[in-house]
Amino acid sequence: MLRKLYSGLAGLLVATSLAPSAIAAEKVKNIVLVHGAFVDETSWQPVAQILEKDGFHVTLVKNPLTSLDADVAATTKAIAAQKGPVILVGHSWGGVVITEAGSDSKVKALVYVSAFAPEKGESVAALGNAGTKTPGIAAIRPDSKGYLSIDPAAFPQVIAADVPPSIAQTLASNQLPLNHTAFEAKVTNAAWHTKPSYFVISEKDKLLDPKDQHFFASRIKAKTTSVEGSHASLVVHAKDVAQVIEKAAEEN
Repeated sequence: MLRKLYSGLAGLLVATSLAPSAIAAEKVKNIVLVHGAFVDETSWQPVAQILEKDGFHVTLVKNPLTSLDADVAATTKAIAAQKGPVILVGHSWGGVVITEAGSDSKVKALVYVSAFAPEKGESVAALGNAGTKTPGIAAIRPDSKGYLSIDPAAFPQVIAADVPPSIAQTLASNQLPLNHTAFEAKVTNAAWHTKPSYFVISEKDKLLDPKDQHFFASRIKAKTTSVEGSHASLVVHAKDVAQVIEKAAEEN
């Protein structure tokens, strides 16, 4: 269901906004995309379609969302499968995963998209408590087994306000919950200390406040790009996100 929705939206976005990119001089051809909580890897499909059209080899990591260790293991496996250097990209919760997994020698740069960028010893739970209390954070609900999701009634507005309403509502109804222990797990490595970093800030994000995104970007000394998008900017502003990823490939 999610794959069909994102693929359909990707086609519309690419058809209306994609312009040829000059990438002849890129040094890296492999892009590994790590998705966030509550969605699956097809959330990256609009960006992946642009990158593939521009000649990149793209891998979409399928996070189990059962623990930080499990998601890092899935990402590490994807990196190991690449033939050559990699640009590692994370959206939202995926930023935590790439922070932990990004020290791999194949990884040449990190790209954060509306993402958490923790320091060693920090958890998303701690960052959330210390950061801005957004409507999106307020809408997170645990189930009886401790898996977290966004209140479906709030999801369209707090996650995907600029996505067509029918698609946003369907995404809300087909969420992939995240184990609460993942949010509570502390990062043991912060790859951004040793790898060049880039950050796409979503200025209309109602889950991860833009002020907090600016804080992360500043702390990790990232090259920063802002888009006037929601937390789902990787879908609606796929062209802008793809351009940042291509820039990271060209510069590293």
